[in-house]
Amino acid sequence: MKLRTFLTSAVAAAAALAFTAPAAIAQTAYKSEYRMSLVLGTAFPWGKGGELWANKVRERTQGRINIKLYPGVSLIQGDQTREFSALRQGVIDMAVGSTINWSPQVKQLNLFSLPFLFPDYAAVDAVTQGEVGKSIFATLDKAGVVPLAWGENGYREISNSKKAIKSPEDLKGLKIRVVGSPLFLDTFTALGANPTQMSWADAQPAFASGAVDGQENPLSIFTAAKLHNVAQKHITLWGYVNDPLIFVVNKEIWNSWTPADREIVKQAAIDAGKEEIAIARKGVIEADKPLLKDIGALGVTVTQLSPDERAAFVKATRPVYDKWKGQIGADLVNMAEKAIAARKP
Repeated sequence: MKLRTFLTSAVAAAAALAFTAPAAIAQTAYKSEYRMSLVLGTAFPWGKGGELWANKVRERTQGRINIKLYPGVSLIQGDQTREFSALRQGVIDMAVGSTINWSPQVKQLNLFSLPFLFPDYAAVDAVTQGEVGKSIFATLDKAGVVPLAWGENGYREISNSKKAIKSPEDLKGLKIRVVGSPLFLDTFTALGANPTQMSWADAQPAFASGAVDGQENPLSIFTAAKLHNVAQKHITLWGYVNDPLIFVVNKEIWNSWTPADREIVKQAAIDAGKEEIAIARKGVIEADKPLLKDIGALGVTVTQLSPDERAAFVKATRPVYDKWKGQIGADLVNMAEKAIAARKP
């Protein structure tokens, strides 16, 4: 009888352990620190988005998930085009990344770099928050990461040290820093410029020395990076591409968390993304555009294109648009075009 009682107790204890072990293992598998990769620090909307996400996760998980920010893509020696590969490999645990930087590995992300696809913010929202956005997330999931939310770097405007840019002819021969994307090289080559690939860390000294004439980035980056101090005295608002950001987690890291914590991380990303987008658009969506006044006050010449002037750039880059539509996937581009045409202001 005693033996039977002992065996029964042992079996029950083993069963109990079997049921509790996965939870215990999952809990002990949590890392003391998770590494979040960012191109820009917290002085910029991009880095601020990462900080907001990390803080919300830490608070909502009572410190179970502690995230450390690594701006300047320092986990991969500043090479922002390697970020997506490093995410898949587990070198990076999570990131708020640019669709541009990841486009060499995920061709569908080139959608957002098609010249002059997005005429306004309503067009951007119609694409990211609709069926196209869902399709992009499904593609990223298949590519090996877990996408959770959208953010935004902003519309990329062009600046230079030489002259006001009002027509494609004004770009001829200008050395323009671009990120390492073939589509950007094609776009600026079509406009007669001399596109030069380099990391953001290398770009600013190149502006200061005059080795590079200009660059294209959102206005928030122009002001936060104080580009007027590195000879960028002319800026043209042409809104040729918008640069959405995506909040993602490495798949193994994601699977190591409990379902409840995954939901917390996802909702925190969505909340942080909405706040980050509002920060990125601040100063440029208001009627009086205070950010432009701030830039003008720095001694920078701000050029706003007329519809006819903008149309000349659209026409000059149309062959690039048509070429890349096929490479990205005509069905996806068509879906985006329809969403933009049907957008609500």
